[in-house]
Amino acid sequence: MLKFRNWALLAFAVTCFTGCSGDKKDKTPWENLIENNTLNGWNIKGGKATYSIEDGVITGTTVKETPNTFLTTNKFYDDFILELEYKVDSTMNSGIQIRSNSFPHYQDGRVHGYQVEIDPSKRAWSAGIFDEGRRKWLNTLEGNEEAQKAFKQNDWNHYRIEAIGDTIKTWINGVPASYLIDDKTASGFIGLQVHSIHGKQKEGTTISWKNVKILTKDLDKYTKKTPLQPVITKNKLTLDESKKGWKMLWNGKTTKGWRGAKLESFPDKGWVIENGELIVLSSGGAESAAGGDIVTTELYGDFELKVDFKLTQGANSGIKYYVDTNLNKGLGSSIGLEYQILDDAMHPDAKLGSHEGSRTVCSLYDLIQANPEKPIKPIGEWNSAYIISKNNHVEHWLNGMKVLEYERGSAAFLKLVSESKYAKWPNFGLLEKGQILLQDHGDRVAFKNIKIKSL
Repeated sequence: MLKFRNWALLAFAVTCFTGCSGDKKDKTPWENLIENNTLNGWNIKGGKATYSIEDGVITGTTVKETPNTFLTTNKFYDDFILELEYKVDSTMNSGIQIRSNSFPHYQDGRVHGYQVEIDPSKRAWSAGIFDEGRRKWLNTLEGNEEAQKAFKQNDWNHYRIEAIGDTIKTWINGVPASYLIDDKTASGFIGLQVHSIHGKQKEGTTISWKNVKILTKDLDKYTKKTPLQPVITKNKLTLDESKKGWKMLWNGKTTKGWRGAKLESFPDKGWVIENGELIVLSSGGAESAAGGDIVTTELYGDFELKVDFKLTQGANSGIKYYVDTNLNKGLGSSIGLEYQILDDAMHPDAKLGSHEGSRTVCSLYDLIQANPEKPIKPIGEWNSAYIISKNNHVEHWLNGMKVLEYERGSAAFLKLVSESKYAKWPNFGLLEKGQILLQDHGDRVAFKNIKIKSL
């Protein structure tokens, strides 16, 4: 009887060992991004830091006086779950790029996009989310002491990163760290950063990564919940913008700060607010014939302005500045300098204008053509307009690329005006201060993230 009991216990132990360990085995269909102990499938962008691989561990080494360097995947990823481990020198700063890009038109190919921070400093914002080459900090770890304490100095740390739709969530060593809702970029490469070093910083410091694996299918099955409250960037200032004096020009919810260009209040038709978007409705394509243009209640002189806009097929609209609503009380739009918004492919205005190409998207309407190589996104996607006017020097930008510049009041500017539809308006474009205007041209166009900085 005793012998049987011993055998039974042994059998149970074996069964438990094999069965229990099998049950605990990770059955997630991960794809390894480091294969065959090589860097196949990766390439280097940016600076001249070096990367090597040994026993499945990638090691990056700092080199002085060179920009940030990135080892990036050849493949692009949109929605995914990524896990990896890293070990970093305590004097370094680094990060994991996700949904990142490098375009010739954007700062000569600078890598830009979301970065999951690696921060061994006393600040301890590891697994926070930084926008490399663009908006800087989006989701810090301020107030998340548990995540700040989770980082292990001079040891291996584990990250889990989920990027699904407009939501990015991170964990450090199993502790929830960041929860960001942001729709700036939907797809891009993954990258391992070696940060630039300068001055007295020691050359030859290293950061290593291993067990880099990704999941791209059935994400709903594997996603994890987080107890954190989300950081939402839509119609809000980033940390960097707040520090630099930017203000929201539209709060994303009400019509506060805006009125009809020819009204004392906001139009009661023609414009709607939906899901944090300010939308001019379609009304047949006529200029300022439905709700009419809307303008800021404040005047602006030198300024920087950011506006995200989304076109529908064949649509026409515009962002005007230095507007005087006392001009042109009759039919049509209020008068001011205009950053043209247009579907160049479908709207006939693209082939018109007093100067060739001067009515295409991003152009200074009827005066100066925007660079034809402008990086306009497809209809239905968001584009980012940026206008800066300082000491009469004006620039139009689109999605991070400067597309034109000019000098208000210069001989060249005055000549262009004299040859345009604006010739009949005395001192056109020369106001010291004016209103900002969003145009009703009878086509559906959406706006959001409207921000201004007075200079």
